[in-house]
Amino acid sequence: MRILITGGAGFIGSHLCDHFLAAGHEVICMDNLITGSVQNIAHIRDSRFSFIKHDVTNYIYVDGAIDYVLHFASPASPIDYLRLPIQTLKVGALGTHKALGLAKEKQARFLLASTSEVYGDPQIHPQPETYWGNVNPTGVRGVYDEAKRFAEALTMAYHRYHGLDTRIVRIFNTFGPRMRRDDGRAVPVFINQALRGEALTVFGDGRQTRSFGYITDLVRGIDALMQSDCNTPVNVGNPQEMTVQEMAEAIIELAQSSSQIVYRPLPQDDPRVRQPDIALAHERLRWEPEVDVRDALEKTISWFRQTV
Repeated sequence: MRILITGGAGFIGSHLCDHFLAAGHEVICMDNLITGSVQNIAHIRDSRFSFIKHDVTNYIYVDGAIDYVLHFASPASPIDYLRLPIQTLKVGALGTHKALGLAKEKQARFLLASTSEVYGDPQIHPQPETYWGNVNPTGVRGVYDEAKRFAEALTMAYHRYHGLDTRIVRIFNTFGPRMRRDDGRAVPVFINQALRGEALTVFGDGRQTRSFGYITDLVRGIDALMQSDCNTPVNVGNPQEMTVQEMAEAIIELAQSSSQIVYRPLPQDDPRVRQPDIALAHERLRWEPEVDVRDALEKTISWFRQTV
């Protein structure tokens, strides 16, 4: 097959490029490199791979047939979408519209990379796909949360009105090699601080929870969703909930670091809990995470050690 991945030079997108190339497909990676990096795809030496530098909020043109369009273009960490609020909203709205239009033109199957952030600061725990969320649309995080919520609505509108074959994956906290050191998310920040012997910065009291999964598990889940007939959103994440404090302590231990933990005020609208209900993924995709969190952290710390 011939597959277009927007945001393909990003953390998740680059791993998807590797995955589909390894499966024998042709991959077109499209990215404007605002948060992605050519370093993430520099290792690819394959005649079936091509890179197009392009901002997907503008009209997308790709010559020839396309079988899959995977839309992963978007800033995805607080440090990025707080720095790039307008661009985040535009890629969620205009970028999704352009990517859907291309999929419609090519009669391709379309997958939207959505996020657990559509649940906001949830009042239901764990979060099933049927939960509509608790999001502050005018808060600082709203630029990302509402961009993804709009993108989901637009994707379902194309599915219902145009009959487009669509998929929506709601991605929970994922980590692994190729995350930026200045990403702003807990795992890369903690690892970077631990390896440098700096204090780990925990926001709030550290008792807020997250569900951390490894990149290879996410990629398997995305592939399984593409092969399924499930058009409605599907959670793909690790239901093993842990506190941010526990994650910080695990990283200090596994990195064999002498770092201490310091506490800073909790950012506005930061979710208190996060845990996916993956019953739908298990039933429809026959998917569940396989990589233990500690094993995944060891792999990730090893990668960061080589880059710090």
